[in-house]
Amino acid sequence: MAFATKPKPEKRADETAIEDIARQNNFPGRQPSKPAAPPKRKQRRYRTGRNRHLGIKATEETLERFYKAADDRNVPLGELLRLALDALEK
Repeated sequence: MAFATKPKPEKRADETAIEDIARQNNFPGRQPSKPAAPPKRKQRRYRTGRNRHLGIKATEETLERFYKAADDRNVPLGELLRLALDALEK
């Protein structure tokens, strides 16, 4: 049995050169595109003494209306709920 030496591997091209050539020829990249993050709402921090949780499901449109109404009146969400219930009972 005769042993032969392994051939030397070919030298790879520089990664930056490959990226430059790909960009010049409009080749798409393999990296996934990042989805746009939804805009963050400003935090609402109030000391109101309310300590009970009310978990409800609503449509995005309803939530946006509720948050907009609270922002317009500059009141916490719990206070807006109380005002809405008072108006409903009248």
